Amino acid sequence: MSEDDRRSFDLISQPWLSARTTAGTTEQLSLAGVFRRAHELTGLLGDVPTQVFALSRLLLGVLHGAMRGPRDIDEWEALWEADSLPADTIEQYLRRHGDRFDLLHPETPFFQVAGLHTAKQETSELSKLIADVPNGHPFFTTRLGGRLSLSFAEAARWVVHAQAFDPSGIKSGAVGDSRVKGGKGYPIGVGWSGLLGGVLPEGRTLKQTLLLNLISRDYGALARRADEDLPVWERPPVGPAEEEPGGRAATGPVDLYTWQSRRIRLVCEGERVVGVLICNGERATPQNRHNVEPHTAWRRSQAQEKKLGVALVYMPREHEPERAIWRGLQSLLPGARATQSTDAAAYLSPTVLEWIGRVDNEIGLDLAVRVRTIGMTYGAQSSTTADIIDDALSLHPILLRQDATDLAGVAVSCVAAAESAAKALGGLARDLAAAAGCGRDEREGPRTRAIESAFAELDPRFRTWVAGLRADTEVVAAQVEWHETANAVIRELGDYLISRAPAKAWRGRAVDKRLVTLFDADRWFRAGLRKALPLAYPAPAPVVS
Repeated sequence: MSEDDRRSFDLISQPWLSARTTAGTTEQLSLAGVFRRAHELTGLLGDVPTQVFALSRLLLGVLHGAMRGPRDIDEWEALWEADSLPADTIEQYLRRHGDRFDLLHPETPFFQVAGLHTAKQETSELSKLIADVPNGHPFFTTRLGGRLSLSFAEAARWVVHAQAFDPSGIKSGAVGDSRVKGGKGYPIGVGWSGLLGGVLPEGRTLKQTLLLNLISRDYGALARRADEDLPVWERPPVGPAEEEPGGRAATGPVDLYTWQSRRIRLVCEGERVVGVLICNGERATPQNRHNVEPHTAWRRSQAQEKKLGVALVYMPREHEPERAIWRGLQSLLPGARATQSTDAAAYLSPTVLEWIGRVDNEIGLDLAVRVRTIGMTYGAQSSTTADIIDDALSLHPILLRQDATDLAGVAVSCVAAAESAAKALGGLARDLAAAAGCGRDEREGPRTRAIESAFAELDPRFRTWVAGLRADTEVVAAQVEWHETANAVIRELGDYLISRAPAKAWRGRAVDKRLVTLFDADRWFRAGLRKALPLAYPAPAPVVS
């Protein structure tokens, strides 16, 4: 037996997961240790935020497998009420599949393919495994003095991340994969999680976070049998080729939590990982996967409907890096669907949030849910990483109920009011620039900057306001409160812009055969603000004759 065959790194007992304790310290723990201490941890930490998303889903795959469920909400409630997770049961489950959790196992290495190779026996540098964000900026720049290498713990985390978020593009061509042409593996798309606008609800502890995401097997359209929806370590080991020619369909959320988007093999020297081979794995198509994928919102795509010739297609609603989470609130709140047209809904909220709403409705949840949005954007042809989105919003669980239509409607309407108010400020900046003699193209810069400043000032205030919405909230009063808050913010920003306008803006300039002065810009701005935030401007008392 060679030295490579004897090498082992057991993820069940060896520390490799970073977590923060409730005392504020950071520790590295094994898989068994994380589950045993989940009630003492605030959450996982990652080298990048997308790693937290991928690793959390890995832990959910373990928990679902060990519990064979939970079968229903009663079984779930028993887990929620317990002081800690059933660590002994979970560790026994992990040990039953122990060979699949050894990062360096000679036959079934964790999330890899033993013996994976190309016709020319090539391997790549670890930069292919590590997400360089922004693109081209090497991870851990302090290592650049020599050859990049990783500890086994770091490599394990990045392997999980690559299976979830690896970019598309041409991959090394694995011997035994019939898709390989001319020694190359042609693009099959990014890793499954890279297609999503990831939504990960979080509680006060890692135990709460895992259970908030642990959807019972009998829940709605996500209902499935425990012996059908299996994590990768309960499925036969894969080889270099697809499991089924043309690709297989996901059997459920647990399958997708550990979806093998790539075929990977790590290259080790001594106690370090020094290289990697990454080839194409399982292709996954995102159309209409809302019945198996709970961690993203969905948008209706008429373009896909036309392309595929089907009546209704939903695609994952990806995050927009320039937009804060609350500006996409309509697609997150289950109760907001009632505000959409009677036709097929334009958006579907994440199933995991609908699940939390159901739990709150049946047993009550005495905590604020931190809805975290995590996602990755990609460069040209999705072949490079471009940016990572990581945002969070604290919401009371009442807002996640499907029957909370009034509260959801107020929250969504106040987002729209904020958008309109920001546009009014942008219009003021544009009109002031026009009054000062700026050309059409020159006015867009001030307009864009004004809108950005509006959202920057509104952002913390909206987060505080929406976190205060409760079951006993009087919706009209809450709406008035937000209109008044936003009005004060935008009025102050508008006054500042006016105070900074040059003297020539007072005289004005002819624009499209109409004189535009500072006074006109101010008047139009105040009218736009009244229209955007009408509840901040009480109707005048009627005149009594």
